Amino acid sequence: MTGPGTAVAPGHPRARGDGGDGDAVEVAVAPAMAPGAGGCGGCPNCSGAPDSACDPPADAPMPWPPPTRLPESPFPTPALAVLDAVAGGLLAPSWWALDRLLALRPTTAQRAQWRGRGGRCCGVGVRVLAGLALVPALLLSLPLGALGLLLWLPVQAARRPFVYQHSAGTAPAPPWDPRHRRCFTFLSANLCLLPGGLARFSNLGRTRSRARRIARLLAPGTPEETPGDRAGLLEPRQGEPKGYGGTLGTARSWRGPGARGDPGVEMAWEVLAEDPVMVAYPAPGLEVPAANPSPVASPSLTANATPWLEMAVTDPAATASPSPADSSVPTLAMPMSSPTPGPVPPPESPAVPSVLSEHIPPDTDFVCLQEVFDGAAAAVLRRQLGRRFPFVLWGVGPGGLRQRRLRVLGSGLVLGSRFPLLAARFQPFPNGAREDALANKGLLLAQVLLGSARGRRLVGFIGCTHLQAPACDATIRDVQLTLVLRWLREFRQEQEQRGDLVAFDVLCGDLNFDNCSQSDALNQQHRLFEEYQDPCRLGPGQDQPWAIGTLLNYLKIYEEPVSTPEKMKRTLSQPWGRQQYLAGPILCNGDPDPAAPRPWQGRRVDYALHRRHPALSTEVAAVSVITQLATFSDHLPVALRLWVGPAGP
Repeated sequence: MTGPGTAVAPGHPRARGDGGDGDAVEVAVAPAMAPGAGGCGGCPNCSGAPDSACDPPADAPMPWPPPTRLPESPFPTPALAVLDAVAGGLLAPSWWALDRLLALRPTTAQRAQWRGRGGRCCGVGVRVLAGLALVPALLLSLPLGALGLLLWLPVQAARRPFVYQHSAGTAPAPPWDPRHRRCFTFLSANLCLLPGGLARFSNLGRTRSRARRIARLLAPGTPEETPGDRAGLLEPRQGEPKGYGGTLGTARSWRGPGARGDPGVEMAWEVLAEDPVMVAYPAPGLEVPAANPSPVASPSLTANATPWLEMAVTDPAATASPSPADSSVPTLAMPMSSPTPGPVPPPESPAVPSVLSEHIPPDTDFVCLQEVFDGAAAAVLRRQLGRRFPFVLWGVGPGGLRQRRLRVLGSGLVLGSRFPLLAARFQPFPNGAREDALANKGLLLAQVLLGSARGRRLVGFIGCTHLQAPACDATIRDVQLTLVLRWLREFRQEQEQRGDLVAFDVLCGDLNFDNCSQSDALNQQHRLFEEYQDPCRLGPGQDQPWAIGTLLNYLKIYEEPVSTPEKMKRTLSQPWGRQQYLAGPILCNGDPDPAAPRPWQGRRVDYALHRRHPALSTEVAAVSVITQLATFSDHLPVALRLWVGPAGP
């Protein structure tokens, strides 16, 4: 059974699925390729039966991009869209008043500004007066809001599970010729674009302003803001000229190890920090290619000006004892020591380079975004994304009565692609709890068309998800991981046609658990990691020595050492910086783990996984953790680059 907005290709197996409790799930599938362009299934002579005599002719022409039946509007009829707009208008006053009440919670940057402009009492007084005005406004708007809710709920039941945006003015990536190896780059980022009031609980504000700036970074088309344009940076406290936001030892630590007032040493430290390939320790099985000073001009280039952790699959035996002349990859030195109270002093050894990069890869092919909950922010984001990614899925998992529960927010998932989308599906989680039950979280699945070879489709599969957040909900996440693994298998089985060549199968998202905390031990051992490979992981509870956390200490995101991409990269490249500005291991109740060894690598909750055995030869080329969203989110984006191509040279 398929729901409203479902499109099923002729001659294609009907898509199926369930949301975990028997509810039908809407699926949209592009039409099957023309005979001779998509393999058996389009051939009238064989009716889908395997027959070598019916092979399509080699190098058959294929329209690019091919036509699609993915839904390009949220509702099947214009009348429903009008009713949705009316319901939104009736709800707007109540929603605005409630959002402004929640937004009275100040960020740490606002507190610092109030201290410099007249003291804390002034800020408290302003919030009290605003609250006294907003509470009556909310109460007066409730009758109108109740009427809007009664209209909004049935309209949302008819809303499609996602919307497909095709920007005809943006050129798609050219079809891939599998006779040549190609790099595909995937980006996963939690943007924390919640409504303004809810974003304050993550110490973030100005959601729509952040959305505009993030959109320009993800899809450049307008000049980026200057480094000094970052709003909300903490200024030095009065009487503490060398400290920012109460961070002890910041000024001394920021001058770098061994500076001790020597200008020459300080200058050498600055050069070292800016160099994308700094002093490195040998790492068996990993190697860095020759530096390429020129910028990336084409996604098919084999080198990238952006600093990456380059990874090559080599024989472990051959690299067991690397010689000093061998190329090596920068690793994060993570000395394990007993925890010590107070701030961690800067190390006395030279800085060790890491996977950190200041810039989003300019050759990104696919972008998977989470926590794009605010409607206005989502509109800004998808319009700008269309300038770089012609194919975008937005409005994923709308709110309303879903899984027999009221969902105030959607899934927050957005997917952008430079390659045409053949099919897509959204699967909602049936077991959200506590505050996460207010959002329609789930798994977004997409099949992309990469090209053709001798009449056979070249396809890839991408999943984007966001799991249950509270630390104490490991059992809920375990069920969700099982559903994700099952849905990934089912979607692939249903969408693959005879003769398809699968280039990659990638899962990206915020899984809300790490590989270092005691509270996440159950999730760390899930069988998902037996089928999908995590390049940053050695095993349950153990990451690669160069891996680094992606979750920031949200109370310190505006402090000077992490206030710009360059400064954040420099700070997090040091053990003392990771301990101060990354979220550390936690216990089952969410409290910091006092027994965790320090300095830690940080909580790595954002993942980019790939399936181990695709049809074509696949090799992890690079992994990068990106600092370009400094002060814009409490998460660090993660990029994964895969080499795909025929086996052998």
